Amino acid sequence: MANTSKSGRSGNFFADISTQTWVTVVVVVLAVWFVLANTKSVSVRFWIPTVEAPMWIVLVGAVLVGAFTGWMLKDRRDRR
Repeated sequence: MANTSKSGRSGNFFADISTQTWVTVVVVVLAVWFVLANTKSVSVRFWIPTVEAPMWIVLVGAVLVGAFTGWMLKDRRDRR
């Protein structure tokens, strides 16, 4: 017999977490690990100016731009 509470949940904390939440947690952990593993300084060229910055700042910026873009596209898709 399954262990169910009055709320209808299984009582297992990990079983109650959605797949989307698990995927988000895994992606965030991998992104943080990748950023922490890449700390050297790099040159980034923005059409005309060239900027020297630590790699972790460039990666965090790319992750934030990607997350913002995904959020905007999701919001646009939800309005349809």
